[in-house]
Amino acid sequence: MVTQAYRFALDPTPAQRRALCSHAGAARFAWNWGLAACARRYDAEGKWWSGTELHRLWNQVKKTDPALGWWGENSKCVYQEAFRDLDRALRDFVESRNGVRRGRRLGFPRFKKRDRCREAFRFSTGAIRCTGKTVTLPRLGTISTHESTRKLARRLENGTARILSATVSRTAHRWHVCFTVQVDRHVPRRHARPGSAVGVDLGVKTLLTAVDDQGMLIEIAGSRALRAGLRKLRRLAKAHSRAQLGSANRVKAAGRLARYNARVADVRADALHKATSLLAARYETVVVEDLNVTGMLGNQRLARAVADQGFGQARRMLDYKTGWRGGRLVVADRWYPSSKTCSGCGRRKPSLTLSERTYRCGCGLVLGRDVNAARNLLVLAASGAERQNACGGDVRPGPAGQPPAKQEPGATPAVGQTGTAAAQAVAARNDAHHRSHSA
Repeated sequence: MVTQAYRFALDPTPAQRRALCSHAGAARFAWNWGLAACARRYDAEGKWWSGTELHRLWNQVKKTDPALGWWGENSKCVYQEAFRDLDRALRDFVESRNGVRRGRRLGFPRFKKRDRCREAFRFSTGAIRCTGKTVTLPRLGTISTHESTRKLARRLENGTARILSATVSRTAHRWHVCFTVQVDRHVPRRHARPGSAVGVDLGVKTLLTAVDDQGMLIEIAGSRALRAGLRKLRRLAKAHSRAQLGSANRVKAAGRLARYNARVADVRADALHKATSLLAARYETVVVEDLNVTGMLGNQRLARAVADQGFGQARRMLDYKTGWRGGRLVVADRWYPSSKTCSGCGRRKPSLTLSERTYRCGCGLVLGRDVNAARNLLVLAASGAERQNACGGDVRPGPAGQPPAKQEPGATPAVGQTGTAAAQAVAARNDAHHRSHSA
């Protein structure tokens, strides 16, 4: 059983569109109401309410406060899920401040403004179904979809899938529903091509440069959707900034800008899905680098190009797609010098600037920089380096939110050593090579 998501675009009627906006506003109000209640209690007692306590407090207040007489117009699940989201945000803030949570430092949750927050809400109980080209949601009824839902509907009819929750969100002018589903998915015991392996190097100019175990070179150019539409995007952004605040023209300009940004994201995601599906279907073992994407985005010269290629999305897609195909994803150590090491003799250059696109070694090897890195990563396929999808961790969030962490952190380096076992083996090989030459 795996947990995955099915996302469908909706085609609501004008009345249903107003109901969707009402539910999104109710979720935003519940978040702000709960955050204000937690702030008041923290000032008085030094602690805040949990999600369950907020829901219990809301049930008491909503019946006595005449200003909250509108709460019955929306599903009760919307308020409950908003309180759960707030509780999770507060816990994540505490864990991040104490150093328990990995990743960037999280700040204290903020109040959501109507025009500056994502319109979204979630259902976890009630009548949640999909049939043909319609979906059924609590209090909203049956809503037409822009695309067919037969793939999920067949699984539900056969009893091989169970809907855990449904998240409704708005992106630009389009409403979407995302079902978090527990699926009895058939995962093959062996890959269709057992023993096949490929080393993949992610780049700015070429999205994927791969070299497989047969020596075949695969180069997949990224969509560069943002770069291709940057001129039009600037024009739309300038028209939006010049429109008068609060005017109808500003609302129209904001809609045009949001629709174009959504199109750029869709083009990028489509290219990434096609590239990662190709690699996962063709090779049993896929080796990639553990790139510091956050640090790369801090570089003002590379940030736009890195974000346009979508390195983080490519890594995430390869993670679950290789597992579904019966393969595995091997992640090289972040400090593994795949670009600086010669794939022919193993000699390592002390430095290699980004402007050097051709790797030249004293042994006579002249090769493209990305191709050389992909060949070095291919060596790690058989060395037992850290396996990303070894066990644990669902691909999609569960009914209440974040996906669990991986259960296998990888090999722990010994004292005085860094990197994975594969990186240490390559370093030892290089040291032996240098000693033989000096002798």
